[in-house]
Amino acid sequence: MAHEVHTRVSGEELAQTFEQQEEVDLSVYAFEDWITLLLFWGMAGLVFTQFFTRYVLNDSFAWTEELATYCLVAVVFIGASMCVRLSRHIQVDLLYRFLSPPAGRVMAILVDLARTAFIAYGVWLMVRYISLVGDEPMVMVDAPKGIVYYAVLFGFVMMLIRSVQVTVGNLRRGYSVLERPEAFDGTFEHKGD
Repeated sequence: MAHEVHTRVSGEELAQTFEQQEEVDLSVYAFEDWITLLLFWGMAGLVFTQFFTRYVLNDSFAWTEELATYCLVAVVFIGASMCVRLSRHIQVDLLYRFLSPPAGRVMAILVDLARTAFIAYGVWLMVRYISLVGDEPMVMVDAPKGIVYYAVLFGFVMMLIRSVQVTVGNLRRGYSVLERPEAFDGTFEHKGD
């Protein structure tokens, strides 16, 4: 078992860490990450406006709550594509420790295929749902709810694209995060795998 080591750091050493200039690498972010970030800050602005008008002005704008809710829905589904791309959704890898490597490989491939099929089914369901109720109006804003549903559909389509990319990457690499989680947490050295 690893023993934790806590090194004493002086105030001067700590202050120097703030002065160090490091390159910021934004290449790890995809365009859906930036859309999610914009939606999140839009939602935060709406929630602040709701709070300010309700508790400071004592005359709340009712439309802010509805729009903040719709922003949250979009953040969840578009942000989920980021989690698919990075394989960060909840997963149980305990079983893979007890399986033989070939059996674990087969199971991991089946999980990748099942995830992709499930998300593809979600895309199909959203297309059907939008065709049925996409023109339904929002409660407080004069706009169709289809805008929100299209954001959810976009999230599902992005999840499907990312799921296919992850599946292909796992097939090419020969293992997935389920089989070798240490290879994906930043502590593993890739030595010619």
